Amino acid sequence: MPKKLTAEEERERVLKMYSRENELRLAGINCIAGVDEAGRGPLAGPVFAAAVILPENEIIEGLNDSKKLTGKRRAALFDVICEKALAYSVFSVDEKRIDEINILNAAMEAMAGAVGGLAAPPQYALIDGNRCPRLEIPCEAIVKGDALSASIAAASILAKVSRDRFITEIAGRYPEYGFERHKGYGTKEHMDAILKYGPCGIHRRTFLKKLLGEQK
Repeated sequence: MPKKLTAEEERERVLKMYSRENELRLAGINCIAGVDEAGRGPLAGPVFAAAVILPENEIIEGLNDSKKLTGKRRAALFDVICEKALAYSVFSVDEKRIDEINILNAAMEAMAGAVGGLAAPPQYALIDGNRCPRLEIPCEAIVKGDALSASIAAASILAKVSRDRFITEIAGRYPEYGFERHKGYGTKEHMDAILKYGPCGIHRRTFLKKLLGEQK
């Protein structure tokens, strides 16, 4: 279990997450969007992406990679980010499109859509990962950016919470699969349900070829 940070260490950790944004502002780039996606790995449902432009002179305490936060903490930060952000946008690409163009291209499409949906056009984008989507502005890919950049971390939280809420809401249409518990990821419960009931309307068929092929 990771060591729990003191209040001072946590404050220092969060401040470090603003370092890349501060460097860009010193270079005259003031409108910076952080971009991240959620839901590449699940067997069902859309991939979501978010883009967030944070204010320059306000620190959002507790920002971190969404995967390192509890669901309760993510939900609380979601509201803070939406309140404090200069602009934010969430965009999703559904399972049919994922099957059509593959998950990598779908994630890139979702991120580009999120940036395109921002009310305030950014000058620059910080992208989580090792590649950038096609954008009309300069962008920079940062590996593990959701733990290193405040803007990307904010986007990761918006994307993750938005996707989880969507899957929880749609779970009632397919009660036998337990989507509200696993959010579409390949848990034993989920895979057992697929083998018993077959794929449903939100499953990514290209993700199930191996699982279903083993039953033939």
